[in-house]
Amino acid sequence: KDYMALDKYGRSSIRNIYFATDSYRLIRRSIDKPAYKEKLRIRSYGSADSDGRVFVELKKKYDHVVYKRRLDLPCAEAFDWTEGRIACPKDNQISREIEYFLKFYQTLKPAAFLSYEREAYYEKSGGSFRVTFDDTILFRQNELTLDSEAYGESLLEDGRVLMELKCAGGIPLWMVRALSEEKIYKT
Repeated sequence: KDYMALDKYGRSSIRNIYFATDSYRLIRRSIDKPAYKEKLRIRSYGSADSDGRVFVELKKKYDHVVYKRRLDLPCAEAFDWTEGRIACPKDNQISREIEYFLKFYQTLKPAAFLSYEREAYYEKSGGSFRVTFDDTILFRQNELTLDSEAYGESLLEDGRVLMELKCAGGIPLWMVRALSEEKIYKT
């Protein structure tokens, strides 16, 4: 608490629909741990009805650095666009990047629902370092909507929490010390 504060969202529910090709090409490639990988998801904070705002996100990871491109749209439009029923309602650099991704992978469709409860913290000193704690991580491959209940197979053992460190540069020294003292290692 000396270094971090709860961000403006506090504890929030996050829901995601991940897209896959017919052959699950993206996930198979990701499992191989390549230098470059990418994925597409639609994310909501809490439940999202057809008019609710969601984010269409293209995530790319190259050499352990994550790049996220996101476009906010009403939920129904986001799904209609990504599933090929309408043209993107926005025309900008990010929409064109996502459009290229959709055309490149041709058979993309919603494939998995993933939800979790998140507590997010930011660095008080104004740096870019963030820490998130996710629990109640649930997965399913049916009812792939963002307005349904958050249910599915639990991906964490009881009492477990996923901690993620997010930083543009190096991890602050105080955090390195805390991790070492607590014997917390990347997994």
